[in-house]
Amino acid sequence: MLKSQDLFANSAASLAHTPLAERLRPRTLDDVVGQAHLLGPGKPLRVAFDSGRPHSMIFWGPPGVGKTTLARLMADGFDAQFLAMSAVLGGVKDIRDAVVAAQVAQGQGRRTILFVDEVHRFNKAQQDAFLPYVESGLFTFIGATTENPSFEVNSALLSRARVYVLESISQEDLLSLIGRAMAIINAPAQDQGAPLAFDPEAQAQLAAWADGDARRLINAVEVVAESARNAQRELIDSEWLETSLSQNLRRFDKGGDAFYDQISALHKAVRGSDPDASLYWFARMLDGGVDPRYLSRRIVRMAVEDIGLADPRATELALNGADIYERLGSPEGELALAQAVVYLACAAKSNAVYNAYKAAKAYAQQHGSAPVPMHLRNAPTKLMKELGHGKAYRYAHDEPHGYAAGVQYFPDGLRAQFYRPTDRGLEGKIADKLAFLRDLDKQNKS
Repeated sequence: MLKSQDLFANSAASLAHTPLAERLRPRTLDDVVGQAHLLGPGKPLRVAFDSGRPHSMIFWGPPGVGKTTLARLMADGFDAQFLAMSAVLGGVKDIRDAVVAAQVAQGQGRRTILFVDEVHRFNKAQQDAFLPYVESGLFTFIGATTENPSFEVNSALLSRARVYVLESISQEDLLSLIGRAMAIINAPAQDQGAPLAFDPEAQAQLAAWADGDARRLINAVEVVAESARNAQRELIDSEWLETSLSQNLRRFDKGGDAFYDQISALHKAVRGSDPDASLYWFARMLDGGVDPRYLSRRIVRMAVEDIGLADPRATELALNGADIYERLGSPEGELALAQAVVYLACAAKSNAVYNAYKAAKAYAQQHGSAPVPMHLRNAPTKLMKELGHGKAYRYAHDEPHGYAAGVQYFPDGLRAQFYRPTDRGLEGKIADKLAFLRDLDKQNKS
């Protein structure tokens, strides 16, 4: 059964010195803003809470959407010991310490919830270290990640945890959160003079600026309110908002679309081979407060989507830029990202692989589970060999030109051409190579 004990309670004396984000942290599921698709009646996490049976899970979503809060609420609801670690700072020793603490709690008849923030930062060995304890039930594992767990979390760990996708907080919910924040700021116990008012236009602008990140919104409300108090203002309007957060508001318009417009402009300038415009939009977004890690991810996508095999070095340089930023941080690491942007803008362009992948994906879905031809099947055992697995397979390295001309690698009855290389950059040479190999296929058939 769930318990209503509040693990976040603070004494009245300490509230005035507690950050606004902590005072606004939900005490119950009903206090959580957003994530109705997981927390509404009959929805997965609500059912898990109501059942009294916690299970291991991974929360996947952008920053500031409640991943840590939900883990804490789960510990509160199940009267479990809550242990938290960050994969950025933690290591195998921290995992061992958590195991010892969980064993002590287990001996006292108490559950443990182990929360690992940014779990994708742990390497394979570190992630594997959780497996025996997750399987034995020593603790309930909850991981949080902003990256796709299909790529960043080991399949073994992934198979033992359910993945829940958390969504960015909606504009409506962010506006509701501003109201909650102002109610706390204006609480009589604060005794800070006349109540502060937040006009609707400024609220909408701030909610758009937060871009779905509740934590960012709350921190901004606290900064703006404090500056208004210091200036003895009673109204926070759009003009005062821009004055208070001028370094961060330049990237947004009142409708909240400028962020997406600007990342679109950066992507299209790179695709259009204009290094100067690309650098402008890159610098402008950084100046407006965009997380450089977000830009690094988009830069890698540009390399794959718009350059591809026309210049494979573009992807390598984009990944290097992202890695250098992680090592150096701001502002030094931003130069590596800028270098990647300029290289991508100047590189030969091709979306041939991007188009080929989409076509292959649609083709595979259309034709279902076509069986693997016998000559391509694996034959590690005698029985499989007797059944014909791998029979008549031609080893390409032993063939002229290192190519087994005429061999069919598709399932029987299927054949398609997805990849159509351009004549730009390295892809021009790839196109020539593929044309040569197809000519060998024709000669073999004749």
